[in-house]
Amino acid sequence: MTGAIGIGGVIIFRAAGLPLPFLLGPMIACLVCALAGVKLASWSPLTNTMRTILGVAVGASFTPAIVSQMGEMLASLALVPVFLLICGVLGYPFLRRVAGFDKATAFYAAMPGGLQDMLLFGEESGGDPRALSLLHATRILLIVSILPVLLWLVWDIDLTLPPGAPLSGVPVLELAAMAVAGLAGWGIAKRVGLIGASLLGPLILSAVLAFSGVITQRPPAEAIQLAQFFIGLVVGVKYTGITLTEIRRILTAGLGHGLVLGAVTFVFAELALHLGLAPPLEAILAFAPGGQAEMAVLAIVAGADVAYVIAHHVLRIVLVITCAPLVFRILR
Repeated sequence: MTGAIGIGGVIIFRAAGLPLPFLLGPMIACLVCALAGVKLASWSPLTNTMRTILGVAVGASFTPAIVSQMGEMLASLALVPVFLLICGVLGYPFLRRVAGFDKATAFYAAMPGGLQDMLLFGEESGGDPRALSLLHATRILLIVSILPVLLWLVWDIDLTLPPGAPLSGVPVLELAAMAVAGLAGWGIAKRVGLIGASLLGPLILSAVLAFSGVITQRPPAEAIQLAQFFIGLVVGVKYTGITLTEIRRILTAGLGHGLVLGAVTFVFAELALHLGLAPPLEAILAFAPGGQAEMAVLAIVAGADVAYVIAHHVLRIVLVITCAPLVFRILR
């Protein structure tokens, strides 16, 4: 039933000519149905498999020419810790004092990092896992819903076009190499305990293959669209079972916190642009605190410098996961 609702969302978005129909269509359709009380579900093994496709798509962007330019990103990457600090300094008081959440819930909800990791750390510290899940889901929902509209209206970027070559245009040997990079990269990354294994493992292995010339293009458009579909489903499904009380308190707080993060994102994007560190499109995508998978989709479909954008998001996630528990212990 969840899949049928998602397909209906894609059809509506495509018929209306709206941006990112394969991502926003199922996400909004599932969100509306969840708020209406419909019971939805997703299956983690399948959605994680879809994330491997995005990992391969991002890794395929790391060509020798791109890698040679990585040193130029250092000044821009140096802004990421400052960005996170300001997000925490503004977000925590808002969620703690204005929204009234307990210390652990407010702190880990204010950290724009990996959803699953923030839920784990927050629950271990005595936070409310349901509130944390909905607050982070709302953050991602806002970023992924509003940003494409801005790209569409401000930069006039057509986000309805296929995100790459069709299946028939990708050589069979490269398809096989991509499949190996996705599955083997995921398995190896999971075994060594890498953060975000289903995305970062395939990303690293496919980057090696791209740099060596084995992979010369991204996965076919149909595969990337399929990944978008299931990632959109997951965001919408998280609102299943939400009550009126949660809507009034948690969803409202999440929207307010999202506006705070949006303001900080705009300031840092302007700073990166003013310092000549990135063009406007890359600057806004690099500092928008959405999920790794969702931001990878936006970067690919918008035609941005995927390596630049994802490098910032990987650093953001790593810093939050490694530093947040330590900072919380110090504050407590």
